[in-house]
Amino acid sequence: MVWEQLKEELILTGLDAKDSGEIFEAAGGKLHALGYCKDSYVDALKKREQDFPTGVDMGGAGVAIPHTDISHVNKKGIAIVTTKQPVSFVQMGTDDETVDVRVIFMLAVDEKGHLELLQAILGILRDLDVLEQLSLAETPAEIINIIKEKESSL
Repeated sequence: MVWEQLKEELILTGLDAKDSGEIFEAAGGKLHALGYCKDSYVDALKKREQDFPTGVDMGGAGVAIPHTDISHVNKKGIAIVTTKQPVSFVQMGTDDETVDVRVIFMLAVDEKGHLELLQAILGILRDLDVLEQLSLAETPAEIINIIKEKESSL
């Protein structure tokens, strides 16, 4: 279950960010400060995002699931960011199509379970009501509860 892996200290709600770089600095910086990632993590995220965009259109609402090579990770963790206003991310599988994103799941992953985790997160985010609830949540505890409720109904 995704919700069991979430930590309140890795969830940022209502971030006032103008671009993905600011999101990477805020959440990636927190992952680094708490020992989840090496100091190379944020720069690696930015580089990977240029080469392999992580925006996903979930049918009218956008999400992003940035992550990077395991060499920048000390231990597994999931940072979640919600933004005050939509931030443009290039859509996965394209070079120039963008999607407006307000919910970001930033992953610090090792090679075990990486694809299963991505699939589980996408399964949660496919529900547009859940995505809307997440984007409006005001506290980290609220975010965790929304995800917990969704996963218990699957």
